[in-house]
Amino acid sequence: MAMKLPMKSILSLIAASGLFVGLSGSLWAADPKADAASAGDNTTIKGEVIDLVCYTDGGLSGEEHAGCAKVCIKAGLPVGLKATDGKVYVLVGDHKPMNTELVQYAAKTITMKGKLVSRDGINMLENAEILK
Repeated sequence: MAMKLPMKSILSLIAASGLFVGLSGSLWAADPKADAASAGDNTTIKGEVIDLVCYTDGGLSGEEHAGCAKVCIKAGLPVGLKATDGKVYVLVGDHKPMNTELVQYAAKTITMKGKLVSRDGINMLENAEILK
């Protein structure tokens, strides 16, 4: 004979087990240094200039999104580069935003040079320069 549990108890058990699985995954990670920052020398990356808000929220990019991307970049929202290999990079100048310099290139393919830094799955090109 199966034991019946109230729905509230079932949901509590599922939530608790999900929390345990989430915590156990982070507690027993194979390499504790896997989330540490990795920094490289100057590198050159070619890709499309995107506004990171619309791209992250809805996957929006390309020429049909150029007008909106320009508005978002001009408004100061984060700007990035969607590289030809599919990776996305946050673009930062010398510890300052590059929106003013990059707004004219929204939805266009350009080449950028800078120091590649990655942490916890986020890629950034800092001290970035536009090579065109």
